[in-house]
Parts: sequence; C-alpha cells; structure tokens
Amino acid sequence: MQNILLLGGTTEASQLARRLAAHPMAGRRAVFSYAGRTARPVAQPLPQRQGGFGGVAGLVDYMRREAVTHVIDATHPFAAQMSRNAVAACAEVGVSLCALQRPAWQAEAGDDWTHVPSLEAAAAALPLASARVFLAIGKQNLDLFATAPQHHYLLRLVDEPEAALPLPNTAIVVARGPFEATGDEALMRQHSITHIVSKNAGGIGAEAKLIAARRLGLPVIMVDRPTVPDRTVLGTVDAVMGWLGHPA
Repeated sequence: MQNILLLGGTTEASQLARRLAAHPMAGRRAVFSYAGRTARPVAQPLPQRQGGFGGVAGLVDYMRREAVTHVIDATHPFAAQMSRNAVAACAEVGVSLCALQRPAWQAEAGDDWTHVPSLEAAAAALPLASARVFLAIGKQNLDLFATAPQHHYLLRLVDEPEAALPLPNTAIVVARGPFEATGDEALMRQHSITHIVSKNAGGIGAEAKLIAARRLGLPVIMVDRPTVPDRTVLGTVDAVMGWLGHPA
C-alpha cells in the first residue's frame, strides 16, 4: 500500500497531482497538502488538506496517524523550512522522501544580474537613491524592504493584501501566473521600473519578468535559493512516477 503525502504549491505539484489522478493504481492513495498562504489555492484532483503541520513533531504525528509511506516535496524552492522539516520527519519515521524541484534560472547573454544570498541582502543591494523597484517576491517578507522606504515598489500578488503593507510607497497588481514576457515588459514600462528583485524560483511560469528585464536592459537582484539537507531530488513528473514504481 502506497500512502503518498504530496507537499504542493507549485505548477509541478499540480502536474504531478493530475498524473496521479489520471493513472490510479490499486493500493495507492495520495493527499495534496497546501501550506495555506494563498486564499484561493488551485483546486486539485486529489483529496486536499490546507495549513501547516506544526513543525517536525506535527509532521511526524501526521505521517504516523495517516500511515504515510511516501512524501513528495513539491513545494516552492524558497519554502526551505517546510523542506527541512520534511527531511527531518521522514528520517525519524522511516518514510521515503523525494523532492520534485525545477532547475534554477541561469543568466543569459544580455542579463544584468547581481546574486545575493538572502532577501535582507537584496534590500541592501538596492541603490541609495530613490528607484522604482519591481519587488517580485510575493507577500512574505515585505517588511525586510522597509529599511529602504525611499523606493517605489511594484508588487504582484496572488491575493489582495488583507492588512496594511509595511512599505509606504507601493503599487499592487493582483494576478496569477503564468505570465508572458510581452505583458511583463508592458507592465514595467507602465510603472517606469528601474530595478527588479526576484527569488531564483526557476520554471517557466514566472520567467517572463527576467526576459522582459533583458529586453529592457534592467538590472536584476537575484536571491539565490536557500540550502536544504541532502535528499533525493528529481526534476520531472516522469521521474517521480518512476520513483513511485509506476509502469511507463
């Protein structure tokens, strides 16, 4: 009996959920888990749960209670704490773990990227003089940029903010990807953007802003991915299905 816990939130997680639902196997069940940070999560063709587990101990309790046999970590590359918890909990319970992780973006000819190790470093890397910044980091950790209130920030969020933002000078666009380079180029021109701050999430759904920046000759402050303990990392849905033993 395979009892799969799919830690989701990415395009790849949704692709894997559709594959699991389309290719059912006797003796296998799967649950799709959302962290709960999005008010309108994408519906999945698998049973869903939403919200945190309560750290490593809570995840261990859940896996034991639900008799989980396999965990697939298909969370965002910057959901590092969840990934670390999964590594620790699976080791404690003796559950098989793999990560479905898309490759990081790589700079190409014409790109002007400055790599930084953290969002704090990204805020420090912005110019001292007032700039117009496309802050493409989601709604978490905006307070880190309150140390640079002289800038105008463009935010693109999945949901309308529920509380006042810590940044005094912002414009908000509510939209869900995937995005297109032509549209992002027009958006940057409309808001007279001079700098972009981006997490190195990888994938094609949010790459449009980097293509637009290349076309416009805009500098990008690129936040490198956080470190996660060693684990089995697979790059495609097919590879994960093979890891689960699904026949080709």
